[in-house]
Amino acid sequence: MNNRSYNQYCGLAYALDIVGERWTLLIIRELVAGPRRFTDLMDGLPGVSTNLLSERLKSLEGQGLLKRRILPPPAGSTVYELTSLGLALEKTLIELGKWGSQFVPDSAEGDTLLNVGSYALTIKTFFRPEQAQGVNETYELHIDDEVLQVQIKAGNLQVRQGEALNADGAFYTDVATYLGLLTGQMKPDEAISRELVRIEGDSDALSRFLNLCGVPVRRLEQV
Repeated sequence: MNNRSYNQYCGLAYALDIVGERWTLLIIRELVAGPRRFTDLMDGLPGVSTNLLSERLKSLEGQGLLKRRILPPPAGSTVYELTSLGLALEKTLIELGKWGSQFVPDSAEGDTLLNVGSYALTIKTFFRPEQAQGVNETYELHIDDEVLQVQIKAGNLQVRQGEALNADGAFYTDVATYLGLLTGQMKPDEAISRELVRIEGDSDALSRFLNLCGVPVRRLEQV
């Protein structure tokens, strides 16, 4: 009998045997937008130790949820990426994040702001496909030192790391401003006038992106 297992004949119990350990779901969150190096994962998981991260990665690889790959020259780095089995957790993470968002405080004071790659799942969580029918646009998010590519086509959404070809709009800002825009605490016009964000391409692209992917304004009395 596995001492780390619930040892219950139940699908949920077996799922928690695999992903219920601390940090495991956050590691998967980090890999949703694409492959990451060990150092990238450390940056996106402030507070985790190198030994614990190594242990979790080894366990997830053994369970078939992720795999290691060596990038071709000149990079030559080892990266971790989700397998199809790991990617199948995306919908579960989106629903869990949506549920958990009601408990997120209005202020990030006391919490660590993450890299934009860590917030890739947030874009997917609040994407409104019903409003994106007929939309065919690509946005490029340059947030601090990272770049995310957001593609919307006929109600479907893809979020990946890296720059896009012929993006309709490219946005340059820092993560604090980005989160303020995404959560509606700051309006695009305000961010532009204060020179907190720079837009290349269609000047209205940022507003369209936020209308389709921004976090809905919460009504506290409904929480």
